Amino acid sequence: MNAQPPDVPAAVAAPRPAPSGPRAARKRQAVVRAARDLFLREGFGVGMDAIAAEAGVSKVTVYNHFGSKEALFTAVVAGALDEPLAGGEEAEGPDLALLVAAEGPDALKAALTDAGRAWARAVRADDEGRALRTLVATELHRFPELGRAWRAHGPAGHHPAVADALRTLADRGLLEIPDLEVAVLQLYSLLVFPQMVFEQYGTELAEELSERLVTDGVEMFLRRYAA
Repeated sequence: MNAQPPDVPAAVAAPRPAPSGPRAARKRQAVVRAARDLFLREGFGVGMDAIAAEAGVSKVTVYNHFGSKEALFTAVVAGALDEPLAGGEEAEGPDLALLVAAEGPDALKAALTDAGRAWARAVRADDEGRALRTLVATELHRFPELGRAWRAHGPAGHHPAVADALRTLADRGLLEIPDLEVAVLQLYSLLVFPQMVFEQYGTELAEELSERLVTDGVEMFLRRYAA
């Protein structure tokens, strides 16, 4: 009979549905924020006890929400990838609600272009997101199980806000997407990944080149997926 890993409380060893409801959502957000701060300060080797203490919850609560440290780390990075898409008055990124509400192909093209511009600006200004991407690359060598968890999550899981927006547009008949994971990666590749690569290596991407990447990227994406 296999013993439970020493860091996993017996009360949460068996798989169970993640807690739901407003209170649970607040606790989950607190855990992700605490984990993000500690991972950036101490790396993936930080203990779950420390994360729970930083979040002001029990370790059982952390495991009830995430099941493992690998799953928590994946949630932290996925949240950082989608954070520039939060929109709203205080945010730098686009409001995806405006994108999914677009009426007709012309409005969709304009909304996607505006979203791409705001997205690119937000990514370039996101110092913490850049630090997290560096952390992933560094920790993969020390913790190969982290890489396995990240790969198992899948592109749609890494970028849930984008996946949800594309799925909604497809459901509304504005896009035809036979493979959502491929579409998510292609949209990132056209609009965002060049911004990330330039910034990651300390090279400033000129505003005029960023604009060309966004406008041409939207054209290419819609030629493939517009209904």
